[in-house]
Amino acid sequence: MLILAIDTSAVASAALVSDDALEGVVASFSTEDTRSHAEVLAPGIEDLLASAGVTGQDIDAIVTGVGPGPFTGLRSGIATARTLAFVWDKPLYGLMSLDAVALEVAESTDAAAEFLVVTDARRKEVYWARYSLADGQLPQLEDGPHVSFAADLPDLPAYGAGAGLYSDVLRADPGFSNEQPDALYLGQFALARLAAGGQLLDSTPLYLRESDAQVPGPRKRAL
Repeated sequence: MLILAIDTSAVASAALVSDDALEGVVASFSTEDTRSHAEVLAPGIEDLLASAGVTGQDIDAIVTGVGPGPFTGLRSGIATARTLAFVWDKPLYGLMSLDAVALEVAESTDAAAEFLVVTDARRKEVYWARYSLADGQLPQLEDGPHVSFAADLPDLPAYGAGAGLYSDVLRADPGFSNEQPDALYLGQFALARLAAGGQLLDSTPLYLRESDAQVPGPRKRAL
């Protein structure tokens, strides 16, 4: 099964993953910029497919990270995934973006049995979720996702760029202090869950915050 995975909940990233490839990885790309998703994502996917010698018709499914994340960035990835799924007539699935970091933690040698994944939500807040881990199993979501102040999180080992940002109040793992959700791990998580007979989400975004844009009220009557 060949999956195109896309995530723009923090940085812009995309990956081709397959259960026929070594460690599941065919090709991937990721930026470091968290504010240029619309400019880099489509060209990046085009180059990704070309470098792998893959066309849209070769892909079996598309998986998109559904956040949580900021409105503008998250929308870029989900809109791109929905468009490609429509044009190529392929099934589209969603997966929580924090799961990608949780899988990276699970694959590390010093993973704790219970831990937090934390990303930057801006406005001095973080997105976070709590996971448990058992040998030979995918990370299990126990609580979340939420958005809150870092000081209000449970006292557990914390992984991800949000934890690194607030390492003064969190038990941040220094090896993951710059880690962002990446489409490569998102795709691997999706492959593993489908192989185990599990279900994925739909592509509805997890914004967690109300939109800042509001419908204007009625005009005041002039005297």
